[in-house]
Amino acid sequence: MMKNINLTSYRCPYPLVQVKLHMKQLTSGEALKVILSDTGSRRDVPAWAKNNGYQVDLLQQDKQQMAIIITK
Repeated sequence: MMKNINLTSYRCPYPLVQVKLHMKQLTSGEALKVILSDTGSRRDVPAWAKNNGYQVDLLQQDKQQMAIIITK
């Protein structure tokens, strides 16, 4: 099962805080699909996930937004 969160209407640091909270609720092997638009969040969220040992897969990236899957 994969949870989806669309954080495109929010600016840093709110998206990162939300991703952290959602990742805490997941069990090992579960994934979270995250959609971001804020430049800072697009940099910080994947970096935070990788630094914490999560797998990060880029689904889509363009000038407006980025979609990633973070697997615990």
